[in-house]
Amino acid sequence: MGFSAKTQYGLVALIDLAGAYASGALVQTGEICKRHAIPERYLEQMLTGLRKAGLLNSIRGPKGGFQLALNPDNITVADVVAALEGSSNTELQREPDDPAFLVLAALDQKLDASKEALLTATTLAQLLREHDAFKQPLPMFYI
Repeated sequence: MGFSAKTQYGLVALIDLAGAYASGALVQTGEICKRHAIPERYLEQMLTGLRKAGLLNSIRGPKGGFQLALNPDNITVADVVAALEGSSNTELQREPDDPAFLVLAALDQKLDASKEALLTATTLAQLLREHDAFKQPLPMFYI
């Protein structure tokens, strides 16, 4: 029920790009791949999809690269999932009058609504702040 590998890699790349947003720097795919061990061809495909969705800008050439098209505060995880995964129709085949299946279908709808609400409320800027917090060294205590 977690993120697909495609969405995970895409979010990792976008967190990287969110870190460069304030400076306006372009980030090349090779840099992202080295920092996060993501296959370059795979990353290029994802970044192309994110660019087509209007989340990224790209500049061609040897000094080119990618940058966020929007402020990280304005890009939600739901936007990224929609750009990379599209809509998912994973409705189970069920008997329309079987109460057990109806209960499970209602639970599935609640789960989808909760997940969508969380993804819509979470921005790249929030993920970047959490990322940066993990990078902070833990305090050392000596006795």
